[in-house]
Amino acid sequence: MKSATPFVISEFTNPSGDVVFRVSGWLNGKRVRRNLPTRAEAKAEMQSLEVEAAQGESGFRRAFTRLSEEQLHEAEAAVLRLQGHPHTLAFCVEYTLGNYRSPERRRSLDEVVADYLASRTREQERGVISAVQVGSIRKELSLLQAHFQKATMADLTLAKLKLFCERGMPSLKTFNNRRGILSTLFKFALQQDWIAANPIEKMAYHRIAHRRGSARTLTAREAGELMRIVENHEGGRLVPFFALCLFAGIRPCVRNGEILKLKPGDIRLDTGVILVEPDVSKVRMKRNVTIQPNLAAWLRAYPLQKFPIAPRNLQHLRAAVAKKFDLSKDVMRHTFISMFVAKFRSMGEAALQAGNSETIIRKHYLDLKSDD
Repeated sequence: MKSATPFVISEFTNPSGDVVFRVSGWLNGKRVRRNLPTRAEAKAEMQSLEVEAAQGESGFRRAFTRLSEEQLHEAEAAVLRLQGHPHTLAFCVEYTLGNYRSPERRRSLDEVVADYLASRTREQERGVISAVQVGSIRKELSLLQAHFQKATMADLTLAKLKLFCERGMPSLKTFNNRRGILSTLFKFALQQDWIAANPIEKMAYHRIAHRRGSARTLTAREAGELMRIVENHEGGRLVPFFALCLFAGIRPCVRNGEILKLKPGDIRLDTGVILVEPDVSKVRMKRNVTIQPNLAAWLRAYPLQKFPIAPRNLQHLRAAVAKKFDLSKDVMRHTFISMFVAKFRSMGEAALQAGNSETIIRKHYLDLKSDD
């Protein structure tokens, strides 16, 4: 078999008498003769045949492409680097396009947290979430910023975030709470196209078997003693506050509780009902609470026009009462629910008036009190 030899161009007269330009030579052991109408076309054909001949000897192959010489070399180098790896060049390109973020799209953790908190604050203003939730989010994210100073969102890997959530040997519930706050932050960043994926999605969520016991409550004697202390403290300024929490189950938190948002106009002594509107309710659902006779008596003796529901320095005043009477956070509300169930024997009605589910009422408040 003959080896490839240089191709030549010569003039040739066809039997018809037309003069053409013939490219002749050997390609892969075979004689090649091709006639072209012009010398320029013949020259281009000769160059093509020479490339094809060189490919046959070196392993190169001829291909038509829109890529430049530099692009072809770069693509070839990339394919050679991938030899021995399971992924193709096309896979690597798709992965890069899906995950890489150019410097102008990479945002710092501090910038993203600022934008995210602004978004959550707007939701609070529209009544979508509570001030307590925003406060919890703000506190956790400030710890995140302190832990990862000057970091970009792309720097926060799953392994780093998991260690952050596990700091201080937290309970499973605390871990889940931390995970949830971070997840919503990263979802926000993902929606803005600042990150390619939410790493928190791969962080395990702990399932917790709830084993809560019965809620702590006051006896009737203790409730009476508490109200006597309140009546004799600061001229009875706190009577409406304690009476509404103890005898109507209004959530009593002195920072963000329902009691702070309840308006005097929502307490209808004439119709015997308290209207807890969605913007007051912790669970954003309206409920009506029946005013029981003892509550009505207290509110008539200490009218809201003279005794505000939440007087000035409420937190300080309540703390002073708590020093005289062992008063835990929700014990007054627990007492109202448990006594309501004992008196009326209706978990459904208790759930409606307290703003809980029947499941919670059954689990924590049923049979804590007798009818007496």
